[in-house]
Amino acid sequence: MSITASTLAAARSVQPIAALDDAAIAAHLAALPDWKIDGGKLARSFAFGNYYETLAFVNAIAWIIHAEDHHPELTVTYNRCNVKFDTHSVNEGRGGLSANDFICAAKVDAIFAQRAPA
Repeated sequence: MSITASTLAAARSVQPIAALDDAAIAAHLAALPDWKIDGGKLARSFAFGNYYETLAFVNAIAWIIHAEDHHPELTVTYNRCNVKFDTHSVNEGRGGLSANDFICAAKVDAIFAQRAPA
């Protein structure tokens, strides 16, 4: 089965989870072209027209990430939200990337795609 944004968005996070190796990270990353690896974390920056839109997005993704029990690092400014996922529990507690990071990133992308046009 190939990895697509749709299959990732339809999946659920699972515990415990194993770290992905470099080949698996590359395969998952190919399904989410707007995301990149930054300092060992899966990262994307989302731009908005104003603070209200930014906070509405943060509130919308909060529900999903809470339901998935997989919480990203968020940096929120007036018109931008930077999202970074990683899995602290993999690699014997040293952290890394797991399928859960990509599953949640796909769900965040799906929410962003539903926003009202500017």
